[in-house]
Amino acid sequence: MIRNDREYRNFTIERREQAEDAEPDFKVRGYASTFEPYTLYDDGETKIFEQIDEHAFDDADMTDVIFLYNHTGMVYARQKNGTLSLSTDTHGLFTEADLSSTSSSRELYEAIRSGLIDQMSFAFTVADDDYDKKTHTRTIHRIAKVYDVSAVSIPANPGTDIAAVSARDYANGVIDAERAERLAKEKALELAKAKYKFMEVNND
Repeated sequence: MIRNDREYRNFTIERREQAEDAEPDFKVRGYASTFEPYTLYDDGETKIFEQIDEHAFDDADMTDVIFLYNHTGMVYARQKNGTLSLSTDTHGLFTEADLSSTSSSRELYEAIRSGLIDQMSFAFTVADDDYDKKTHTRTIHRIAKVYDVSAVSIPANPGTDIAAVSARDYANGVIDAERAERLAKEKALELAKAKYKFMEVNND
């Protein structure tokens, strides 16, 4: 299944304790993605899982990813000037951002260091994925492009968080497709039963 719309996923910023008299390096680190399966959507009735393949980033376009706040507005770091780096390891997509460039980026660093902001999200598009109806698991095999990594203030609010919205949209599409398939099978069964009864009557 090929999908071209931009999607968003959350991850946790890694906080590091520093001595009070130490000069801050203004760097934040964390995994924008891991290769462990996780719950993509759960409304209490339907649960859908997702897993990113360990080779999904091999051919992804990550030529100039930027670091944002809530996926909008000012750029706080970017690959082009060396203040943002992305790399993959056995755990996932590792991110390191240097927020020392401007007074605004340093303010964001302080908000992260103090724990006021402790979640991030990354924006990407999918080149290849599939869905296992038995396990209700979506597997992303290839990511086409990573657009940004973003510190986010409310990562899990369905009303305000774009990550939750995109997950819900995907889940609704899966649920609708499964419902349509089930109805089609039920209709085919009804037609088969009607045909069988018709043949019985005619044979009598």
